[in-house]
Amino acid sequence: MARRTASLLTHWSARVFSVEFNGAPDYFAIQDKHRGEPAPQVFRKVQSSDRCYSLLVCSSDRIRRAKFYAELKDKLLRSLPAECELSPMSSFLPHVKDSLIKGYFLKANPGDSLPTERLLRDLIQSESLLVCSYLKCENSRQWTQRLWTHTGSSVMSKEYCVVPTDAPDYHPSTLNIINSDVFYSFEEAHQVLRKCGDIIPEATSVLELLPSRAEARSKPDFPVIVIEGLDATGKTTLTQSLRDTLGAVLLPSPPQCLSPWRARFDQEPPLIRRAFYALGNYITAEQIVQEGMKTPVIVDRYWHSTASYAIATAVSGPPCNLPAEGSEVYRWPRDLLQPSLVVLLTLDPEERKRRLRDRGQGKTEEEQELDHNQLFRLKVEEAYRRISGPACVTVDAGPSADQVLQQVLILIRDKCQL
Repeated sequence: MARRTASLLTHWSARVFSVEFNGAPDYFAIQDKHRGEPAPQVFRKVQSSDRCYSLLVCSSDRIRRAKFYAELKDKLLRSLPAECELSPMSSFLPHVKDSLIKGYFLKANPGDSLPTERLLRDLIQSESLLVCSYLKCENSRQWTQRLWTHTGSSVMSKEYCVVPTDAPDYHPSTLNIINSDVFYSFEEAHQVLRKCGDIIPEATSVLELLPSRAEARSKPDFPVIVIEGLDATGKTTLTQSLRDTLGAVLLPSPPQCLSPWRARFDQEPPLIRRAFYALGNYITAEQIVQEGMKTPVIVDRYWHSTASYAIATAVSGPPCNLPAEGSEVYRWPRDLLQPSLVVLLTLDPEERKRRLRDRGQGKTEEEQELDHNQLFRLKVEEAYRRISGPACVTVDAGPSADQVLQQVLILIRDKCQL
């Protein structure tokens, strides 16, 4: 921990800080002295008498860092005075991969500053946190940042001035997406679950289902067709119809063998949850190889869903914050079996909501988010479209089920020679 903290502090003044309000990040930087700049946007929303703090999680163990970050939010919400305001926050070195550290920004009114600081002094003893306080200079619009030491003091040898900075070229969370939010190899995902064994006993059971390693294989003798799309776009109806029409095998993704543990891993932080679902794709790939030697294979979701939901969740704000088209975050894992064809079903949002209401089934947290957050839905759909190797072929799911089936069968005959 001490080594990681020292590394972070070495480049501390080069870091950019981001505070999110309603999904929109406000950025600021620090420097040795003010040069007449106005206060950053985030501090213009703060009363001059309020006290502000930032807590950034910096454990060197990324499994424990992910767990601590999630647990920290719960502890803050339980323990802070009711009037304190809590917002997601991050800090990063521009253009430096894996430099992002996450945490929270909190604002307390003067009457709550003492109990708030007592809580922060207790938390900082864990040595997994970097805590800063922010003060408004007297007779000035300017703010300063002071980094607390692990003795609980709020004074360090150097005080920094808080200054505005331009938004980065791309959303900062993209710096850490690869093999944290989206996994691009069996070994990377396997390593995460293997390291979870001492804190999540169920991880051992999942690992027992996996092959010792995954290799990119040549495609099976028969075509592999993946059907993708948001909930209630007609995937189940279409996949079952394709199975019956083509005499194919239908495989769900995630695979059924992971069902006993899905609820458990859905409660975990993104790093662990995403590794679990990534490994599910490799189990599905093994099943595809076995079945695809005998008959065509239809797959209900696959890596496109895993990646699209993860990218859309990691990147806050509107779709323009997504990594640019052609970014490496959209590339297919080299060691994961590629399908012959990927069909993406799309549907008018109001019609999709109507179908969801008619179904009345329970939904995951991410599916619930799709229902009430239009920006999240748009990001998921855009991420689907940007994934390459193979890319999705979009099909409108608005017409009747039979019309959609016929359109997809034409695609299969054209692309797969069936």
